[in-house]
Amino acid sequence: MKKFLIKVNGNQYEVEVEEIKGGTVASQPTVTVSSPAPAPAPAPAPKAAAPKKSTGGSAGSVKVDAPMPGTILAVNVKPGDSVKKGQVLVILEAMKMENEILAPQDGTVSSVDVSGGASVDSGDILLTLN
Repeated sequence: MKKFLIKVNGNQYEVEVEEIKGGTVASQPTVTVSSPAPAPAPAPAPKAAAPKKSTGGSAGSVKVDAPMPGTILAVNVKPGDSVKKGQVLVILEAMKMENEILAPQDGTVSSVDVSGGASVDSGDILLTLN
């Protein structure tokens, strides 16, 4: 019997292997594992289909779109609200980080095309300003 240390996916195992001589094995091979095999990762839960978002936007002339895919955590404005340049309009969670989507200019919110909890793709229209 020969002993080997084998590393698989960062886990180290001690394995005993019997060498075959002359094409026959004298006894049954044995395997000794010094650490338990990792449990398989649970399958991710299927995502619920999100309602399709409008990509054309509504009445406003300035379209504020999602810079990256993510989930809308909060919408801080509603149609008819006046906003100043740099004001936080929407909070978008992407890659476990909260990203503030800011007003590109002063204006009035014409339409809000997303709601809290919605998933968005890069380039989807979040809201429009006049």
